[in-house]
Amino acid sequence: MPTLSVIIPTFNEEAYLEAAIRSARFADEIIVIDSFSTDRTPEIAQKYAKVFLQREFDNFSNQKNHALEHATCDWVLFLDADERITYLLQLEIKKAMTEGKYQGYKLNFPHFYMNRFLYHHSSNVLRLVKREGTKYTGLVHEKLHVEGSIGTLKNPVLHFTYKGLEHYIQKRENYAWFQAEQLQKKGKKANLFLLFFKPTWRFFSSYVLKGGFKDGIPGLSISAINAYGVFQRYAKLILLKKGMR
Repeated sequence: MPTLSVIIPTFNEEAYLEAAIRSARFADEIIVIDSFSTDRTPEIAQKYAKVFLQREFDNFSNQKNHALEHATCDWVLFLDADERITYLLQLEIKKAMTEGKYQGYKLNFPHFYMNRFLYHHSSNVLRLVKREGTKYTGLVHEKLHVEGSIGTLKNPVLHFTYKGLEHYIQKRENYAWFQAEQLQKKGKKANLFLLFFKPTWRFFSSYVLKGGFKDGIPGLSISAINAYGVFQRYAKLILLKKGMR
């Protein structure tokens, strides 16, 4: 039977971490990589996880790659503290590892917002991979690279994405600054066309093409905030160009 390491990156996740670890107890080892939390996260991690690491945060890829160096199992599953692995997904993961048909698998993450899961606002993200030859690249929207073909698992991860409207907006704000900085490093420029077209397309794609309207008011709210997040990205790029941060 192939073995599984679960890697959980944390920073001040005392309210979520224990439940995440409990949902991953079917794994052979659980590794928590912490960015020097100031709450009870280290205490909880050391109580329940097999391996506890602390590292000063510089970017998401380096943080996860550092934890990956300490993994010892055949497969690795990357899990955030606000995510839960259901029993049905556990069975599917075990079956996928045993069959070994693919080198990696994408997992489905429906967003949890306004006390409900939005199945038309979901993402398929590569999270389960064979350990050998695997690494992350990128600063914000880090990308996991694996050598070989990739499949997709059916059962969703329970992802308690946002603690509320203010938390969601603040998260988009933080991402917008990171994204703007990346665009600036690549020499990209913002203009009125991008400020108008990109957010409009994001809303149309999210709300209409992907069926966000079927998620009711929460679907409308998330589509609008995501569009605003895209607008922020290019607005902040202009501010960076002008040296106004």
